[in-house]
Parts: sequence; structure tokens; C-alpha cells
Amino acid sequence: MESVLDSIRAIMVPIRKEGWLFIAIAAALALVLGWLWQPLFWIGLIVTVWCVYFFRDPPRVIPLDPDLVVSPADGVVSSVANTGAPPELGLGMESTRRISVFMNVFNCHVNRTPVSGQVTRIVYTPGKFLNAELDKASEDNERNGVVLDSAHGPVAVVQIAGLVARRIVCWVKEADSLSPGERIGMIRFGSRLDVYLPEDAVVLVAEGQQAVAGETIIAQFGTTGADRQVRTD
Repeated sequence: MESVLDSIRAIMVPIRKEGWLFIAIAAALALVLGWLWQPLFWIGLIVTVWCVYFFRDPPRVIPLDPDLVVSPADGVVSSVANTGAPPELGLGMESTRRISVFMNVFNCHVNRTPVSGQVTRIVYTPGKFLNAELDKASEDNERNGVVLDSAHGPVAVVQIAGLVARRIVCWVKEADSLSPGERIGMIRFGSRLDVYLPEDAVVLVAEGQQAVAGETIIAQFGTTGADRQVRTD
């Protein structure tokens, strides 16, 4: 019995308030379609359940070590590269370490900050809606960049819209002070997050690896030997 209750608690995670309108529309549509033809109700119900699943916001256990960089998103590490940052970020770096995480439509889409720091710049750039897995999506697609002044220098996280995504949401503003793993926004529906780090960051993930926002350590500065402190959020 206890295991059944634990399974229910694991499924019934908090839902972002931004999702309730979509859930209500899907539920209403399911009822209307079911009134017209009963089999359509079940299709509408599946869409409604998917909307609930998409807008979930589960708590995460976040390492608080200032030398660690955590994943900003759930998904697959689609690219690890040394490259220049987009010019609109104003990082002034010829080369950075870029780690990209691709989110499909079944991943949790709440985005989190990879490091602690103060937000020094937020810049929205309109663009195309290419497949977010493509490397050129970093330069051509609609995106929103958040630059942080961290203990190890400027770090940027960029929300990139994809083929299906048409709405980037950012919840933070300039001058905000953020802790690692704090929620910074989301993208509807299916997209990618790029993290730009100084060159002395040591990348700890590989392309194709699954990442969990706020929990998976994707890079590290220096060496960390002390016991790690964590926060559940």
C-alpha cells in the first residue's frame, strides 16, 4: 500500500500556473469532441493528460557547491563545443565552452539557472524556428539570453525556441541574485538550452547523455573535495 501511495505522490507533482489555461482548453475540447463522437473524447483526454504532464514542475535536489555547474534543463546533451558566444550576450569572449541540452515534448520544460550569480543582462532576439537540435539554431532561432555574473566570471544560459516552440517565458529580471538551480523560465513546446561557460570550466557530460535540470552536474570549475551541500526545490 505504501509503495502505491509513493507512486501516486511521484506522479502528482506541482503544475506550473502557465499550464492551467492549456489544460482547461484541452479538457473542454475533449468534452465537446466526445459529445460529437464518443471515440474522440478519448483522444482529447490523452491530449489533456499530456498537457498536465508537460507543465509539471517537480522538485529537484540541487548541489550548492559554487564550483559546480548544473543542467538548466531536462533532456539530452545534444552538443558540447568550444565556440564563440552570440554577440548580443556581450560576453566579449572569443571562445567559450558551450553545452547544449535538447528538450523534447515529453521533457519537463521548466528551466533553471546553471550557477549562482547576479543577472547582468537579459536579451531577447527574434529569429527562425529551425529544429533546435541543429547547431545553427544557436545563431538563427528565436532565443532569450540570461547573463550571470558568477564567482568564476560571466556565465550565460540561452533559451532557444524550436520547430514546435513559439513562446519563450523568462521569469527573472536584471539585477536578480540567483542560487544554483533556481527556476528562470520555460519554453512551450520542445526546445533547447545553451550554457556558455569560461574556457577553464571542465565539462563533465558527453553528447547523448541524459540530463536532469538542477541535478545533473554538467561542468566544474577547479577541484571540489569537500562534502557537497544540497537544496531540495
